[in-house]
Amino acid sequence: MLIIQENFKKKKERLVSSFLKNHEPFFQERHADLLDAYFCECFEKSMVGPSMGFNKNPYAIVALGGYGRQEQSIHSDVDLLLLFKKNIPPKAEELIREILYPLWDIGLDIGHATRTIKDCIILSGNNLEVLTSLLDARFICGMSNLYTEMQIQLRKKIIDKKAKKITTWLIESNQARHQNFGDSTYLLEPNLKDGQGGLRDYHTILWISKIKSSMKQARDMEVYGFLSHDEFQDQRKALAFIWKVRNWLHYLSDRKNDQLYFESQTKIAKFLNFSKVNGQQPVERFLSELHGHMELIKQQHLMFMYELGYINALKKRKKKQPPQTKIDGLEIIRDRLNCSSTETVLNSPIILIKIFEESTRLKIPLSVEAKRLVKEFGYLVDDEFRSSREVLKSFERILLTFAPAFNVLNEMLNTAFMVAYIPEMKGIINRIQYDEYHLYPVDKHSLRVVQTIKKFSIKNDLTSDPLCSELYAKLKKPVLLLWAGLLHDIGKSQIGGGHSKRGAAIARIILKRIGYQQKDIETIAFLIEEHLFLIKTATRRDLYDEETAIFCGRRIQDIERLKMLYLLTVADSISTGPKAWNDWTASLLRTFFLKTIKILEHGELASGEAIKIVNRKKEEILSLAPIDADRKKFEDLYNVMSPRYRLYTPVGDILGHVRLYKSLGDTDFVWDIKKAEEADTRTITICAKDQPGLFSKIAGIFTLNDLDILGAQVYTWRNNTAIDIFKVKAPLDKIFENQKWEKVGKDLEQALSGRLDFTNNLRVKIDENRSEMLKKPTAMRSRPNRIEIDNDTSSFFTIIEVFSYDFIGLLFGITNALFKGGLDIWIAKISTKVDQVVDVFYVRDFDGLKVDSPEQVEVIKKKIANALPDI
Repeated sequence: MLIIQENFKKKKERLVSSFLKNHEPFFQERHADLLDAYFCECFEKSMVGPSMGFNKNPYAIVALGGYGRQEQSIHSDVDLLLLFKKNIPPKAEELIREILYPLWDIGLDIGHATRTIKDCIILSGNNLEVLTSLLDARFICGMSNLYTEMQIQLRKKIIDKKAKKITTWLIESNQARHQNFGDSTYLLEPNLKDGQGGLRDYHTILWISKIKSSMKQARDMEVYGFLSHDEFQDQRKALAFIWKVRNWLHYLSDRKNDQLYFESQTKIAKFLNFSKVNGQQPVERFLSELHGHMELIKQQHLMFMYELGYINALKKRKKKQPPQTKIDGLEIIRDRLNCSSTETVLNSPIILIKIFEESTRLKIPLSVEAKRLVKEFGYLVDDEFRSSREVLKSFERILLTFAPAFNVLNEMLNTAFMVAYIPEMKGIINRIQYDEYHLYPVDKHSLRVVQTIKKFSIKNDLTSDPLCSELYAKLKKPVLLLWAGLLHDIGKSQIGGGHSKRGAAIARIILKRIGYQQKDIETIAFLIEEHLFLIKTATRRDLYDEETAIFCGRRIQDIERLKMLYLLTVADSISTGPKAWNDWTASLLRTFFLKTIKILEHGELASGEAIKIVNRKKEEILSLAPIDADRKKFEDLYNVMSPRYRLYTPVGDILGHVRLYKSLGDTDFVWDIKKAEEADTRTITICAKDQPGLFSKIAGIFTLNDLDILGAQVYTWRNNTAIDIFKVKAPLDKIFENQKWEKVGKDLEQALSGRLDFTNNLRVKIDENRSEMLKKPTAMRSRPNRIEIDNDTSSFFTIIEVFSYDFIGLLFGITNALFKGGLDIWIAKISTKVDQVVDVFYVRDFDGLKVDSPEQVEVIKKKIANALPDI
């Protein structure tokens, strides 16, 4: 057996080598053939087999599972059945050792079973995995009539008697799998086997087809009418690509693996010879093609289930009046919309959109045949069709109708109708943005945005923000917002920066062609062009500065547009993924929106009004002092507070800061830590004796203790007192949170007093984190560091924006560079974009002036650049 083992090993190595050179398009089948040859030779030359008495104890060697289907990837398990008729002789174990141990010795994963025909039948009736493995069974060698007898009994005793139960079993298993692994056609790290659109969807089609017919192999799906010729050919093409990717993944992982993680994607894209085209990275083109093929498998699986009536088959339906269509040329068969004939479509092409409108109204899907017809007759969607007023009205009704369980826009996309009606969308189909921020391809993300906006229309929906529901309900033309949601990323169909502005220009062309009025076109184009404006401003600018809201109000001007822009921003962020939308981001955006709408409703804050506010606060604070002496101290203290602090800080907060100041005494700092009511954040207010580099020291200590800073407000009173207010993420370990704050306080006290030089420990932590960052694919670190200095937005501060990668210690490095550059930090905004961070600082020099000379600007840029990681 050692010679047989060595021959197999060499042949497999040659086969893998040929695959790695892209010379083996049918690797799985060739790999399975090699295993077949190994087992046949072992059977012929076995020393144990004859000693069992083959005539008395005949046996067959049968391939199961993926090996049975001849889908044998590089590191796939080898599933094998040693099949006996009635009894398993004692020497069967010895036979297993003789045949399988040599494969184990060369590192193959072997799954084997030794069973009689009766064992197989009993087990398959109670265990889905056993049943599906037998559905895939393939005879290799030995007594073939044993295999035939097992297949006959399996069909007679199990499949024919329990077909409905088995099918239900498979559907339930499928639903659980999809829930666990997600929709691979939406995910940037898809599971090639178990995710929706993965190989298991194809296997489920195969198994149910075998249950419902006597088909033996995959190509019989066309013969038995489960798939058309074109559908079968498309399926083969999609599977060939997925299998190729899976083999490369096995090779890179050096093990069985179906999860396509980021670190493997760039390598596989290179191995498959994807190149950069029109600015799109090779890995983005690779993932786009992969998503396209997995989408095809997903849609075939859904169409197969729909056609056979298995979608929602497990849900108990209430008896009700069957739905009736109002459109001539459409009919409802088995709760599916159908075209009555192909002539109907040819004579009246508008039926192509009417069928989707009816699907929306009746909340029932298109039949498989109807989807085929829409695809086949997509060429009828010409310029005349696109400019039809009736077609536009139908599309608007589809946009406006919310259907939580059935998204018609997805069907329009999957049948290619969406691209036929809006050809410009072709460029975003399965388009991937290769970063950790965007979880979904651009087309899927756009539809999710529309669906999220529609959800705002549902009253008393516990998952929606009441403010969003209230704003949406009062919109005069919500369809304009929905168009903006659908087209907001259309500019990504072309390579290059500025997709928002480019998208607005493309949208104008689309909307003019389909018949919109110029006023509505400009509203939609405005929303598209500015769809990132609110979130960028809310996360990168000082929300307590009236100038920020005034600047935003002047840019937007119209209250209705502001409301729609806010709703679009919320929907876009929610639909991007959890890293783009959280309690903190939501709070910032909401606060900024309310401030801006107040400016538009009531006008800008005049200087006279500001003086009144400051004086009113002063009187309120002084009235709380119990005796005259305290009033005098309060007044003296109030007068040393900065004007900006007095204007923008609420009275309650000022009183809290005064209490901290009174407790400061001779210590270097005192602090107060508060939990947020909703967000999982902490507000840390530090009252300290001002000293050079105070902010950077606090940032360093927080970093050393694994505290993630979200934002900061820095105030300096004229009596050399600093009030620094930090928003941080809550410590991960809530049980020992108090102990965490005790340690942070001790470290901070020692750092501010000069007794702790924390920079060395911080440097070690930074270096360790940088090593982890460098393990990420280079395509995910392709954006260079960037430093922008703005002297226009604020009248009193220079605003510095730093774009870089999120290394531990980054904030300390930047703030330390600013301090060494002679700058005071007054406000800090930390906005994480996941793939990059944007740290924004409002600064003035030590003399209280803006940094506005070209020489100063260049010096500051160089100092910050030196502090940024070079990756």
